[in-house]
Amino acid sequence: MPKTPYQDTPDLRQAIIDACLEMNRRGINQGTSGNISARAGERMIITPSGVPYDRMTPEMLASIPLDGDGAYEGPLPPSTEWQFHLALLRAKPEMHAVVHAHPVHCTALAINRMEIPACHYMIALFGGDTVPLAGYALFGSEELARDVTEAMTGRHGCLMANHGAVVVGETLEKGLWRLEELEVLARAFILSRTIGTPHILSHEEIGAVLGAVKSYGMKSGD
Repeated sequence: MPKTPYQDTPDLRQAIIDACLEMNRRGINQGTSGNISARAGERMIITPSGVPYDRMTPEMLASIPLDGDGAYEGPLPPSTEWQFHLALLRAKPEMHAVVHAHPVHCTALAINRMEIPACHYMIALFGGDTVPLAGYALFGSEELARDVTEAMTGRHGCLMANHGAVVVGETLEKGLWRLEELEVLARAFILSRTIGTPHILSHEEIGAVLGAVKSYGMKSGD
């Protein structure tokens, strides 16, 4: 398994809580609808289910083996969405964080069952020329985990039909940054449709951007 920047420490657990609080402060999540996990060695540390972020303490977070069946350690059950968090960390060993929320503009597109096309070159931050849409399935289900993981093959983020959005990050900070960028992109796409017909960049144009954005933004070690 590739080296992870994180080990299960109180500092990591607090960093996950701080990232949750920051999601709400930035307006990309509401209440406790979002959840965040991080790879820590051979385990996943994830926020518990239904606990307000301002009341969350490091010991409340759940720990789940990456090669396990969901059996957890901790005083509270993990987020109901633990299955797709675990599936994404398994499928993407180069990624060390999963950030899920219900940003308003991302969710509006997801409700309309719309992916985001190459309306802006920043789409390349998500690994290709679209931000795909995962099919609808019951929250917390194995089916949803399969759909999300499949949709994110070769991608760093996706919308979730009638649900929200999820991204992965090389670090917690980069995952949070990527989700905020996704919400900005979703908002711009929606606004562009209100004033005309968005021009979609070609595969060749996005292909030229993909190489250029590999080192764009926050460095993986930040």
